[in-house]
Amino acid sequence: MKAATQELVVSISAQAKLARQAILTMTTISASGHPGGSMSTIDILLSLYHVINHDPTNPQKPDRDRVIVSNGHISPAVYSTLGLMGYFELSKAIAQFRLAGSIFEGHIEREVPGVEWSTGNLGQGLSAATGMALASRLNNIPYNVYVIMGDGEQQKGQLSEARRFAAKYKLNNITAIVDYNQLQISGSIHDVMPQNICKTWEADGWQVIEMNGHDIPHILSSLEDAHSFEQPTMILAHTIMGKGVDFMENQAKYHGSTLDDKQLDEALKQLGGVNELKKYRKLRAEFKPEITHHNFALEPDFTCGKPVLYETENDCRSAWGKAIADLARINGNAKTPLVVVDCDLAASVKTGEFATISPDNFIQVGIMEQHAAVMSGALSTCGIQTFWSDFGVFGIGEVYNAQRLNDINHTHLKTVLTHVGLDVGEDGKTHQCIDYISLARNLFGFRVLSPADANHTDRIIRWLANKPGNYLVTMGRSKLPIIRNVDRTPYYALDFNFQYGNADLLRDGNHGSLWVTGTPAPRALKAVDSLREEGIFIELVYVSAPLEPDMKLLRSAAQKGIIFSLEDHTIYGGLGSSIADSLIGMKLCPKLVKMGVKDYAMSGAVDDVYKWAGLDTASIIKTIKANL
Repeated sequence: MKAATQELVVSISAQAKLARQAILTMTTISASGHPGGSMSTIDILLSLYHVINHDPTNPQKPDRDRVIVSNGHISPAVYSTLGLMGYFELSKAIAQFRLAGSIFEGHIEREVPGVEWSTGNLGQGLSAATGMALASRLNNIPYNVYVIMGDGEQQKGQLSEARRFAAKYKLNNITAIVDYNQLQISGSIHDVMPQNICKTWEADGWQVIEMNGHDIPHILSSLEDAHSFEQPTMILAHTIMGKGVDFMENQAKYHGSTLDDKQLDEALKQLGGVNELKKYRKLRAEFKPEITHHNFALEPDFTCGKPVLYETENDCRSAWGKAIADLARINGNAKTPLVVVDCDLAASVKTGEFATISPDNFIQVGIMEQHAAVMSGALSTCGIQTFWSDFGVFGIGEVYNAQRLNDINHTHLKTVLTHVGLDVGEDGKTHQCIDYISLARNLFGFRVLSPADANHTDRIIRWLANKPGNYLVTMGRSKLPIIRNVDRTPYYALDFNFQYGNADLLRDGNHGSLWVTGTPAPRALKAVDSLREEGIFIELVYVSAPLEPDMKLLRSAAQKGIIFSLEDHTIYGGLGSSIADSLIGMKLCPKLVKMGVKDYAMSGAVDDVYKWAGLDTASIIKTIKANL
């Protein structure tokens, strides 16, 4: 060992003792947390931060190496490491751990300086790491990505998706480190769910090496060795739960059990530390939450191009595909990369033309939706405008928790959902996504956009190209007539200026107001025009943002005495619920009649399924007449 290396080992070893003291103190002072795994990983984390490229004074440095901690419950180890590295005062993390209003939460959050990804949902950290590793290539900024995981976590299926993806794209700038202390909440990992971790990773195309996770020289040499392979590398780190305190070592209960004051005093003596509980409890009592500002912005600079005018019946998904392909064609030299992620559905979601124009930016994930959702979200945090297109049941229903994680991480993902609602007809109830609005309603940072026809879709996609934040764009499968004015000109003409939250008044009327979103729009228009011929004049409003109805138009509609809502979506939590909530908020009480899906439907032709649900033109007319 070289003298400089020996000096480094001594320094890391000394810091590891301080970190273990901090881990035990903060978990005792909060009477909650996970000290055992924090103690088994701390030598690895400290060694890692002594060799990676990072700058505590500039945590967002573009070429920094990224560290993703997938098992976010080891937050005490993460906070201790980052505090000792100078990202913040360690005393604050100790005193404020798990304290309401503090950034030092029970599981690590991206708001903490030095934390790259909010984690806690085991099994998704590797997916996030692959997104950031791929971003290095797309942005042409070289850096390495490290992901720390637990051994019990290896039981999660999403890891296999992420491993295959990393191997396919040859992401050899990723190093995964598994904390192999062989204990989880219920005891030995070999009893809870036996598996051969090394062979599993090797089978998916990773290089695997093993190390002693408490031997600092071995850790340092293993981290260096990991960069000598052409494929991504996994390091299996043999560690000891509760390492450093004899009565904690190899005891599964310390996965999530903390020490009392007396036990802490004994543990700190073994670690050569001083019990300062009184000091930290005083700091905790004096804590006052601070308003913090975080810049997670995305600033794309795309040319939106010329809108397309569709004159004949077309499907919204084809218009989406044409629009994103055109954006790729005219923005080849844009500062911000434009990426489309696919899950083996390019032919159905119409992204094949984009793949032809921009093959390097077309990311084929295969049938791995859980991974796709998290990887795409992480990719979007790296200055990349990311669109992921999938069927409704997969892109929001199947991966709801992954999208929730994206929301928590302030990502900028544009999820384009095709095949939503009963409009998928023959595919049957398993594929009829009738809850995409109600699911998105629970995601505080997501917006929903539902175009009415191909022209509207084109305008929305071009508008969306330069927007930060998370959006769901939803559309059915079928071809739809072009929405037209009374004079038969297209409503969403070339001069239409889309604005989020502005509803579109398609027809005037004073006998009532019909509000519609999504694929039923042409049927609603036909119904309203038929009623006009009978002398019944119903106002028709199209809502492209079903979570946020146009309040000005809604206030006016309420004066007509009755409002109808129409949607290819469950009547619970969709457009009708948004209207109801808004009316209550404005203290208005017109009659509200919801037309939507009231049960799981059958498999059949779209017209037949719509008729069953009461969403066909004749049923719309019948419902309106019955309630006027």
